[in-house]
Amino acid sequence: MIKDYFLLPLKEIKHRKLRSFLTLFGIIIGITAVISLITLGQGLQNAIAKQFTTLGTDKLIISAKGNVLNVGLSIDAVKITTDDIKVIQKTPGVKNTAAMIYSSPRVEFNDNPRYFYVMGISTKDEERTLIEEAHSYKLLKGRSLQPTDNSKAVLGYEFLQKELFNKEIELSDTILLADTEFKVVGFYDRTGNPVHDKSLVIPLKRYQELFNKSDEVGMIIAQTQAGENPSLIADKITKELRKSRYLKEGKEDFSIETPEQLASTFSTILDIMQIVLIGIACISLLVGGIGIMNTMYTAVLQRTKEIGVMKALGAQNYQIMSLFLIESGFYGLGGGIIGVILGIFIAKFAEYSLTLYLGPSFLSVEINIFLIIGTLLFSFIIGCISGLAPAIRASKLNPVQSLRYE
Repeated sequence: MIKDYFLLPLKEIKHRKLRSFLTLFGIIIGITAVISLITLGQGLQNAIAKQFTTLGTDKLIISAKGNVLNVGLSIDAVKITTDDIKVIQKTPGVKNTAAMIYSSPRVEFNDNPRYFYVMGISTKDEERTLIEEAHSYKLLKGRSLQPTDNSKAVLGYEFLQKELFNKEIELSDTILLADTEFKVVGFYDRTGNPVHDKSLVIPLKRYQELFNKSDEVGMIIAQTQAGENPSLIADKITKELRKSRYLKEGKEDFSIETPEQLASTFSTILDIMQIVLIGIACISLLVGGIGIMNTMYTAVLQRTKEIGVMKALGAQNYQIMSLFLIESGFYGLGGGIIGVILGIFIAKFAEYSLTLYLGPSFLSVEINIFLIIGTLLFSFIIGCISGLAPAIRASKLNPVQSLRYE
């Protein structure tokens, strides 16, 4: 009967529980790694896409070439300056621009020195709003920076935690930034981005004076006019900046990106990292497959006489082979089921932990049912392939010799 093809292998697996578990171990580790890494990778990609979506489709990001992964930082020899802002503002199709720059100098409060990101931003209402939208900043308490502010600062959400300086920072408190006093006038709500949540925001002009940056900025956000195609406006800005910076076509020392392009760049990097890590995890699957093969060869030897009895009673070679193939497939499937459960648990635990400490927008884990089904099918196939050679050997045993086997 067909059910015997499944009941007999399951009976054999249950009969040798310890050996069965040890056989499953390599598959469990491999599948756990694959499921958790892919799920977390997709969760990070979702979170990154969500972060860049907040910029909107009508915005362009201009930075020095080579600074794409640290937008807002001018660390290379090439600089973006206030002259570039003027050029961009005059470009047809550009509605508004906003500039910012940041670094990580010493910040002191309650006689405790620490190092955090300090961001200098444009303080004109429209420009400040543009930057706050781009960074998902929403005021929690106090006020935002005003055009007339000089030595004022708005702090990220993490500065509300007293653990940072062994004392809670309050509105109107004074902090030392590069040995200069700044009065706290507001706090931003949690964004889920650890960089932004631990940043101090000060007026751009004050930043340039304090760190001797004169007219330098790290990044410019350009908002296009309603109805304009951002890609076409990006081409226009590129031409204007090439002209003002005396550059030949193809020799640009700056980059212009849309939020979608930046999200795509980060996603590509994550994909490469996932491929490398999953490749390492597949080594565990290979070891697990070898373990299944070894177990099945042992099973053939231990059940040689049983195989002889079945053949004497009329069992065909394909029936013997099917029994051993299904048994090895069950080893792979069993390891796959346990691995999937552990992988989902690890991914969800990571999401919970990061949500607790960094906010809900940092990681968004979604369980992909097609990934689970595909992984279980894959683990079953690995088991079958690993047990193929022992199954063929079992099917070709001579019934007479098998019955005499001790």
